[in-house]
Amino acid sequence: MPHAAADVDRLKSRWQKYLRRQNLKTTQQRELIVAEFFQAEGHVSIEELLERVRRRSAKVGYATVYRTLKLLTESGLATAQQFGDGQTRFEVAGEAENHHDHLICLQCGLILEFENPEIEKLQDQVAADLGGFKVVRHKLELYGLCPKAMGQKGGYCPNES
Repeated sequence: MPHAAADVDRLKSRWQKYLRRQNLKTTQQRELIVAEFFQAEGHVSIEELLERVRRRSAKVGYATVYRTLKLLTESGLATAQQFGDGQTRFEVAGEAENHHDHLICLQCGLILEFENPEIEKLQDQVAADLGGFKVVRHKLELYGLCPKAMGQKGGYCPNES
């Protein structure tokens, strides 16, 4: 789901503050990349973001997108994810209450985000039972096959909608 305009404005404000604290300059290309990233839905690779940015400015290069995503990650505004296919994908970093887990199709690459309070409680209980741990962060990734990838007759792949 796309980020609301108010959310994008808040993210851009945090980005500008980060640049000032780090004594980094604002460039037109960098700002274009950041704007496209903050408006992106879900998880984007460097190549996908580059394609989006080049629709608006053909002069932007891969290295500029890479460096900008690195800065966004260092600033806490982006998170990098690996989903087992050798490609790094990025998403806008959410607040703690926006935690979500992932279900990934190994064949088509579909990534579904989900939230389940029962799973969260169970993880906390398991951690407590196995030595009194308190979970401070975690990442849950479930890998499988969508119905179409499993060859189900009439199987639907949500990635094709």
